[in-house]
Amino acid sequence: MTQDRRLDGVSRRKFLIGTGAAGAAAMAGCSSEDADGDGSDGSDGGSGSDGGSGADGGSSSEDTETETETSDTSNQMDTSPLESGGSSTVYPISNTGSSYWNANRPASDTEYWPHGEYDIDTDKNLADYWAGLYGFEPAGDEGPPFTVTVGLSHSGTGVEKVRDGKHDIGNSSGNVEDELPDRDSYDDFVDHVVGVDGQPLVVSQEIADAGVEKITGQQLKDIYKGRITNWSEVGGPDKEMRVLARVKGSGTRTSFVSNVFNDPEAETTVANRFGQNQRLAQAIAQADNAISYLALAFIDTDGLAPVALEWEGTTYSYQDDQNGLDSKAYPLSRDLHCYTWQGTSKKEAAFIRMILSDFGQDTFVKPNNYFALGGRRQEEELAKLPEPTDA
Repeated sequence: MTQDRRLDGVSRRKFLIGTGAAGAAAMAGCSSEDADGDGSDGSDGGSGSDGGSGADGGSSSEDTETETETSDTSNQMDTSPLESGGSSTVYPISNTGSSYWNANRPASDTEYWPHGEYDIDTDKNLADYWAGLYGFEPAGDEGPPFTVTVGLSHSGTGVEKVRDGKHDIGNSSGNVEDELPDRDSYDDFVDHVVGVDGQPLVVSQEIADAGVEKITGQQLKDIYKGRITNWSEVGGPDKEMRVLARVKGSGTRTSFVSNVFNDPEAETTVANRFGQNQRLAQAIAQADNAISYLALAFIDTDGLAPVALEWEGTTYSYQDDQNGLDSKAYPLSRDLHCYTWQGTSKKEAAFIRMILSDFGQDTFVKPNNYFALGGRRQEEELAKLPEPTDA
């Protein structure tokens, strides 16, 4: 993979060039992050306080590679795979975007690439158009100008790997300041907000069927501090309460404890912790007495149900037109981030610009049950990207 660095005020790039294309082709599509067990569910089965938890382009017949250093102003464009990864909350957005990008459907396929609906006048394939804004040559039927891979772990891993040069884009559902609290400076991180998550509270379907429809803010705090342990204490059945959560290092967990306890490192008392939203949603659904917070994209999982949250006198409910989870005042809402390191390269900018566009918000953010950016925020995020060279 490649990584921008600022040298003498110029964005310079060092990458390996080989003579084959098999390596890049093998990286197309999605990939799971398995280093250090990042892709595991992170559950521990016990109760207690929360604990933490490039492909090159091939080689010649002589098996040699040439290390080449170029600047972004050079005619040599970096077409190695764009690698992203991290948050399981941001994953549905990035993964859907990568599937569209890697398919690179033609302009004639208006169901898949409805450019005309967004006042985009082009005869280019989907990825060819967005990459072409930054000077990449179209690849047409051979695939996109460069492929995009998306790894799945959690937010802390995403920001660490973009910092360490292992990812181009680090996906995170928590602020980098909360995910890496011990840094002296965050100036090298560039924060690209791509959507908003109204984090819901959810319970096992059996608990909702028994009449639990709402949790107050104080009850929520008491539940996650171990002071409430039976559903009868909040108007439910006489049944032990199974409190579930995400692992430390998860942006979903960091945002939750920061919003509820005003402390991103607050300790909580839970029965099990999970490294991915998918695993957490399944655990809630498979239990008959569970409660947890969850990323909004996974709320449609069979066997679980959202419950309202009463916070400082206002009740926020899923799909409520007045006080829904998209309300700016909803206490558990949080931004969804794609971080880059030491600037944003043309390759990174092409993919992020696609997600931030009206087309991307309608295609990658909204269908995954997240809230699209409003017009003002959308313009603010687009302004963080390098100006297109071929608009």
